[in-house]
Amino acid sequence: MAYEVTIGIPVYNVEKYIRQTLECVLGQTFGSIEYVLCDDCGTDATVAEAEAFIREHPRGKDVRILHQPRNMGVGCARNRILEEARGKYLYFMDSDDLIAPGTIELLYENAVRYQAELVYGSMDKVFVYKGGEVFHYRSYPAVQFLKEDEFACYVYRKYDGIQGSTCNILIDIDVFRRNGLAFKAINYWEDFSLTFDLPTYVTRVVMLPDVTYSYMCREDTLSNYQKRQRIEKEEILNTMGAINEVKGCTGRLRGKPYFAKRCYKLMMTCFYISCTILRQERIIHPAFSRREIRDFMRSPLSLSETLRLKDWKLANLFLFALGHIPPSVSVLLIRLLGKKKGIV
Repeated sequence: MAYEVTIGIPVYNVEKYIRQTLECVLGQTFGSIEYVLCDDCGTDATVAEAEAFIREHPRGKDVRILHQPRNMGVGCARNRILEEARGKYLYFMDSDDLIAPGTIELLYENAVRYQAELVYGSMDKVFVYKGGEVFHYRSYPAVQFLKEDEFACYVYRKYDGIQGSTCNILIDIDVFRRNGLAFKAINYWEDFSLTFDLPTYVTRVVMLPDVTYSYMCREDTLSNYQKRQRIEKEEILNTMGAINEVKGCTGRLRGKPYFAKRCYKLMMTCFYISCTILRQERIIHPAFSRREIRDFMRSPLSLSETLRLKDWKLANLFLFALGHIPPSVSVLLIRLLGKKKGIV
């Protein structure tokens, strides 16, 4: 059976939240939706809870549950959904998050109206801690990008220009398939290497100010380093590997009007990750050396390429230097700048 939209949900150990998530996705006002859950072999009763809810729901016939052969991580689960999806458009969400009843209808209407490859909704970011819930609202402007490179120029204009996740975006599935795009086989920042350069693969994009998604950040999850008692170094190395993969893709974008800004945004991502390492160094095991942090700050550009940049030259040159000066000096500068920004 063909569908207009596939909602894809990787599932792992969310027994307490899965019914609430399924209630909002199966309650969508849009009709032509298939729901694909990918079970990543969790250790609780998540799948049993989901199956019980699906059996009772009128739209249960539109739900498929895929089972991974073993626990492979959220990146592999997203790739499995991508392979199996039957919809023209794909919408990812996490298995403990919530969406508004008219989310898919609103995003789909804009995709059709503007023949858009991507449609972004705005979101609430909800931190669920023992002290209560704190909402951080990310609102996009109401804007359409319909010319080549227009959207990429907008995204790379500043560091925090757009979300780093594939959740809450209605995506023409051909964008993934014709460009061979896939997620990293890791559990955190699995979508960074994909979403960072996603703007370079598309032309027609719509952004909406309507809040369609509630992103739930909970204690002791991978998305919340700040609330954990121990962080394994391997987790951060995986994140660094995803960023280094993006560095390796820099060459194909030379000559683009956003090239210098993309390089700056990429290296500022390295800077902020380095600041996180320094801020959390007491709970990261085993510890990072100064040389490892300095080497992570290596720019994808050579010195001569950096000097030839027509814009953002000084900013890129400074970040280039952080990756080549002695490790102790590099880390000292990162620490001082991080403290000045309030992030170390």
